[in-house]
Amino acid sequence: MTCHQCGKTEIGNIGCPNGHYVCDDCHGKHLFEFILNDIQTTQEQNPFVIAERLMSHERVPMLGCENAWIAAGSFLAALKNEGTLKITDDQISEALQRTKRQAIGGYCGLTGVCGIAPAIGACFSVILGAACPKDLETAKTMSVVGNIVHTIAGLTGPCCCKAFVRAALTEAVVSAQKFFNVSLVVPDQIVCTYSTRHPHKCREEKCPFYKRTDATTEILSITKAEVNQVEQESSRGEEPGTLTLKLNLRMT
Repeated sequence: MTCHQCGKTEIGNIGCPNGHYVCDDCHGKHLFEFILNDIQTTQEQNPFVIAERLMSHERVPMLGCENAWIAAGSFLAALKNEGTLKITDDQISEALQRTKRQAIGGYCGLTGVCGIAPAIGACFSVILGAACPKDLETAKTMSVVGNIVHTIAGLTGPCCCKAFVRAALTEAVVSAQKFFNVSLVVPDQIVCTYSTRHPHKCREEKCPFYKRTDATTEILSITKAEVNQVEQESSRGEEPGTLTLKLNLRMT
């Protein structure tokens, strides 16, 4: 297939209904650096707040492995800011680079392994120092990835990167408590506002994050103006968390 943007010809599997194909290099081009910078500069300790803010960004597609970068980065940023594990920016960068190599668009269906699972796996691998010759370090990393694959398998039909990120982060927080004795915040409720954007149609009531319509549900969303403000603060080296953001969350 030939990339509609750069003209590169390669073996591909996914095109739009009009016959256009975009290679993985062009899909999310320049977004990786933005996400990495945001992750390394935020002071937020809640991984779900970080993830929801970034997924709401206008440049982040509804579906795509940019969401896997967000999952890994949000989790490590929260651990870094919580302080117990002394996570470094180099570790964050390494985990996202590993994720970038293994998270490939459409492979949730093509091989059964969504890139969000190895994204969280990369986080635990970097922290534990897992490697092929290692024992428990690698076993723990693999067990985390296995749990995430099992969890998100229950959210398919069709696949949804937003739902997968939320489910994977939930599993990651549980595993952080189990393996590191570190407690991160888990939201009391997540209300999704992306249902109309899903190109394969939202699972709606089958999804645990589907927007409820009862009067007690408060639905909040980040605005484009607020996103722009966050970007400007980040580019100036200021902390994005100083802005009170409206998120797609109701937190405990």
